[in-house]
Amino acid sequence: MRVLILTAVSPEREAVLRGLADAEAGVFDVQLAGVGPMQAAINTTKALAAGQYDLVISAGIAGGFVGVADVGSVVISTEIIAADLGAETPDGFSSLDELGFGKTRVPVDAELVKRVTEAVRQTGLAVHAGPILTLSTVTGTAETAAELARRIPGASAEGMEGYGVALAAHERGIPVLELRTISNPVGPRNRAAWKMKEAFAALETASKALMEVLR
Repeated sequence: MRVLILTAVSPEREAVLRGLADAEAGVFDVQLAGVGPMQAAINTTKALAAGQYDLVISAGIAGGFVGVADVGSVVISTEIIAADLGAETPDGFSSLDELGFGKTRVPVDAELVKRVTEAVRQTGLAVHAGPILTLSTVTGTAETAAELARRIPGASAEGMEGYGVALAAHERGIPVLELRTISNPVGPRNRAAWKMKEAFAALETASKALMEVLR
């Protein structure tokens, strides 16, 4: 198996590489996707055009929905969802699916989710499998967080790149997974309370767990 892992920024990539330090050569290729779904889709497409891969993973830190994914925990995607791709209407938000213009959800293989979730759990990290949302604008209010949770049952974490990575892989028929470690709750932004060190440490440990199931 050959696995392409994409992170938004260099500190995430470095954490993943530390976790994969003992991996067999040639199995994992860790590249930068850039920030945001469009940049991620472009860079994933370029990477897939340049090499052959059996699996694509979007990995990094993220916000977790309160009561679902606590700070320091890990979320494995069951679906990767473009949560703000659609239109505002007098009755509320309508997704691209509801408008009839396309799809906003990329599925993830259930058996793969199960295997990766169990491998991460064996490291001692708290881990949850559920939908991971992609947004171009990060949530900054309790009201928006509550609306997303209401609109997308089971919403577990939000990032900015997953759907871009997933769509590029899906278009080529390559399985995709998203793995996020939680640095902060989704909602009002309070950077002073973010647990970045803990999230990066969890990302390193979770990446190490990937070696147990993806080789």
